[in-house]
Amino acid sequence: MKRFNFILIFVFYCNFSFAIQQDDSKHLQLANERIQQLINDAEVSVNTLDFDRAIEQLNSSLELSKSIDDKRFIALSSSILAKLYYIRHEYDKAITELNRAISIQREVGDEKGLAYSYVNFAKIFMAKHNKTRANRYLNLAEELYLKLDNQEYLGIVSLNRAIIIQKSEKQINEALKLLEKAKIQLSESENMYELSRLYYYTGRAHIALKNYELAEENCNKALAIAKANNFGGMIMSIYKQLSIIYEETGNYKTSLDYLQKSYARNDSIIAMNKEVLAEQANAKYGIDALQSSLNELSLQNAEQESKLKVNKLTTILSVALITILSLLTLSLYKNNNLRARANELLQKKNTELTKAKENAEKASLAKAQFLSTITHELRTPLYAVTGLTHLLLEESPTENQKEHLNSLKFSGEYLLSLINNILDLNKLEANKVEVMEASFDLKKRISDVLVALQNSADQKNTKIHLNYDNSIPEEIKGDPLKISQILINLIGNSIKFTEDGDIWINVSKNSHEGNIILLDFEIKDNGEGISKEKQKAIFENFTQGSTQINRKFGGTGLGLSIVKNLLSLLGSEIELESDLGKGSTFTFQLKFEAKEIENNTNKTSQDAEAPVEDRLEGKNILIVEDNKINQMITRKILEKHQVICEVADNGTIAVEKTKENEYDLILMDIHMPGISGIEATKEIRKFNTEIPIIALTAVTLDDNLDEFYLNGFSDIIPKPYKTEEFFLKINKQLALKQSTV
Repeated sequence: MKRFNFILIFVFYCNFSFAIQQDDSKHLQLANERIQQLINDAEVSVNTLDFDRAIEQLNSSLELSKSIDDKRFIALSSSILAKLYYIRHEYDKAITELNRAISIQREVGDEKGLAYSYVNFAKIFMAKHNKTRANRYLNLAEELYLKLDNQEYLGIVSLNRAIIIQKSEKQINEALKLLEKAKIQLSESENMYELSRLYYYTGRAHIALKNYELAEENCNKALAIAKANNFGGMIMSIYKQLSIIYEETGNYKTSLDYLQKSYARNDSIIAMNKEVLAEQANAKYGIDALQSSLNELSLQNAEQESKLKVNKLTTILSVALITILSLLTLSLYKNNNLRARANELLQKKNTELTKAKENAEKASLAKAQFLSTITHELRTPLYAVTGLTHLLLEESPTENQKEHLNSLKFSGEYLLSLINNILDLNKLEANKVEVMEASFDLKKRISDVLVALQNSADQKNTKIHLNYDNSIPEEIKGDPLKISQILINLIGNSIKFTEDGDIWINVSKNSHEGNIILLDFEIKDNGEGISKEKQKAIFENFTQGSTQINRKFGGTGLGLSIVKNLLSLLGSEIELESDLGKGSTFTFQLKFEAKEIENNTNKTSQDAEAPVEDRLEGKNILIVEDNKINQMITRKILEKHQVICEVADNGTIAVEKTKENEYDLILMDIHMPGISGIEATKEIRKFNTEIPIIALTAVTLDDNLDEFYLNGFSDIIPKPYKTEEFFLKINKQLALKQSTV
């Protein structure tokens, strides 16, 4: 009987033990799964720069790992924590965690984890610019991954090798080969972070080789992956790299947009992690020390109560005082650390803003250089057009030819005005362009505009109707060039968008008080029209009604913007009424100074400026010009007035000719091969201070003309010029020279 009872007890014990073992095994499996999930989540949080969540997840994984005494997971948690410190540039902390992880991984024989730690060590030394040690750790990692036949992580090793040698310009092609190798090895990888790095650094390599199209393509692939997985740091870096690409290809606006996106992403990362930075400082320097202090005080208090049981009030007051002092110390230390961190972040931000300013200044300088170059390139051929037109007009053309040549001359003059306003659009918007005042016949101006545009209207089978109020004085005072440009742009715009239709130009007097007259202008057509949605934006730069209209009719979309700026300069605004498919009506008002009729009829010869006497006949003039066509035109224009002309192809020849010969006047081009016109003038002034030298230049003159006069020029004639102005200034200088003799 006793033996039977013993057997029952033994069987019960075995079953009970087996059940406990099953429960322990299940618990261990669940713990392992939970730890692995926490570690995976922590690595994702590190990659997305969510440091507070990463630390929380790593702390949880460490606690669970320690509770089941799984050293492999403890080491892996330390390795990922090292990666977090590496991303935050806290390299010493990262190295400490990696040494702890590697020690454990070597102890337990975790080759995969050990290789992972070696790769992280290599990244740290890459950041510290220690290529030798970085390669050493990559070699150790590669040896283990080859043993494990892990192609994915061999691809990560290849990627990091490429990053190391990519910093040397001589090894860019070798780096690209390694990146292609890594791409093959990572082809089946689900590690989105490393794939994003792969395309990012491939883009960087192509930038070094100036393959900007391939660079942009790879950066966009990297950006798509980074955005899909919210890799904040990668997104910020890719934006910076795209900014560089667009800057190098001349797209400065897009470059600046991407630079601003990079700064915005940087700000969001700082904002996302500012709480965890404060909590870390508090945890490191405050809570543990305070808790330890409180525990020690509690033990001392217990000992005193057990031994002496006296002086309780003194002990309590001492504890309270020490606690208050500890809290004050903690608060001061925490504030100092936060202030130091804030100062560091502020310095980084200032550095970034300084770089942004430098980039903006570089873009502005490039724009200024472009405008200077294009000004000269456009004015030079236009000089030939206007000059040859003048010569043809003086060669007794037929009436029909004369009409065409006058239209050509008029169009050339206003093309020059259009070029000037396009190139000086920034000045227009800043109200820096001066308004000229001159007397002119408004009706004749409008007629000249219509003659110039008639051919375009005929091609569109469009009729132009002018309704002009005859009560408007014949002669008014204003800026005729700007009025002409406004009308050319508005009427030209109507012609462009009106086929087989009509255009009406209505000019009427609104009011006339004293010598100030207010006129209403209306340009109306029955063409394409503009939709209500586009009417507000139609006066912005490079804007048209729609993409379809742009494709059908062409154009830059700049004309109406120039009109708006010109009218603003003249103190007026433009209004638009339009319906899609029915046509458009543009209206504006302008003030002019009108001369009284009696003043016109009773004007004496003393009121008019005395004409300058023609002194050109027989004069000897030196033309300094490197462009053969311009030489020929200037020479022929002068020789028609019995001028003796000589030509110098550059500034050096001009100086020599002036030393050897006596000239009545020099026409000096500014931009020439060898020494410039300014330098040549300086040399001539060293031995001849009397001869008039007129700058004949195709560059855009800025507000500071003193530089020309200070360098010895007597006057300036911008090309292309009106022949009347050309001869007027030459005769003035010849008269001044004669009066001083």
